[in-house]
Amino acid sequence: MKVDTILKTKGARVTVVPRHATLGAVAQRLAEERIGAVVVSNDGATVDGIVSERDIIRVLARDGATALDRPLGETMTRNVVACSRDDSVKQLMAVMTRHRVRHLPVLEDGQLVGIVSIGDLVKSRLDEVELETNVLRDAYIALH
Repeated sequence: MKVDTILKTKGARVTVVPRHATLGAVAQRLAEERIGAVVVSNDGATVDGIVSERDIIRVLARDGATALDRPLGETMTRNVVACSRDDSVKQLMAVMTRHRVRHLPVLEDGQLVGIVSIGDLVKSRLDEVELETNVLRDAYIALH
């Protein structure tokens, strides 16, 4: 299965915040939207960075609550690992494991077109396995 299929199912909506937003505002947004990461972008199309729940916890553990008033530019991950619509779920599971990330922005010609999480990939893989199981069961029943 490809990323494009996941985006068609779940939608291509991405929560984007500007670089000047504070860490506290992002933490609030993550909680409100029940998501694990936001893309940092001043124009909504290019990816300047990404901030995840993990990033926020690391900064809070290191610097305390005063970190919540800082702009994202100081905290965000700048070297963002991204993917394309044509990448396979299996490829991306390996990428996420290797880079120890749980969210990948989806880019097309350098422009943000979606985001996938490890949860999206696992759900997709489970759906695929279930389909394979059903096909094999039906084939077995048809033969017997």
